[in-house]
Amino acid sequence: MDACVFQPIGVIRTPFSEQRETPIQPAYAQGVRGTLEVDPAYREALADLDGFERIWVIYRFDRAKAFQPLVVPYRDAVVRGLFATRAPSRPNPIGLSVLRLLGIDGTVVHVTDVDVLDGTPLLDIKPYVPAFDAFPDAAAGWLDAAGTGRTRADRRFE
Repeated sequence: MDACVFQPIGVIRTPFSEQRETPIQPAYAQGVRGTLEVDPAYREALADLDGFERIWVIYRFDRAKAFQPLVVPYRDAVVRGLFATRAPSRPNPIGLSVLRLLGIDGTVVHVTDVDVLDGTPLLDIKPYVPAFDAFPDAAAGWLDAAGTGRTRADRRFE
C-alpha cells in the first residue's frame, strides 16, 4: 500500500492540557468551548459552513500511545479489540468529534462540546448532516451493556 501523508489545516484550542480528566466524547463535554484555528490558506474553504449547527472535526491523536490491538476502553473494564472502541492508540491515530458550531470569525471557528486536547493538529472539517449522519436506533455492540459509566479520560492511552 502507498503511504498516506496528511498536513494539518490548523490547530484545535481547548481548556484541556492533558488526557486525564478530558471528556471522552462530545456528549460528555457539554458547554466546553474551544476554537479551531484554521490556517489562512484555507479561509475560503470555511465559506457557507456557518449555516450548520454541528460539524465533524477530524484530527490527529498526537499524544496517544502507539497502536495497541487490544485495549480496555474508558467505558468498560474488559479487554476489547481496538476497532470495536474509540480508544486513541490506533494504527492511524485519527480522531473524530461532532462539535456544535457557535460561529466563525475569519479563520477562527468557535465550537462547543469539545473533547480534544489543546494544541491537537486539525486535519479536516465536514458538515454534520442529520439526514446522513444520525442513526439513533443502531446497535452499539458491547457499549449497549457497557461495564462502566466513565465520562472522563485517565492516563491509560498516554
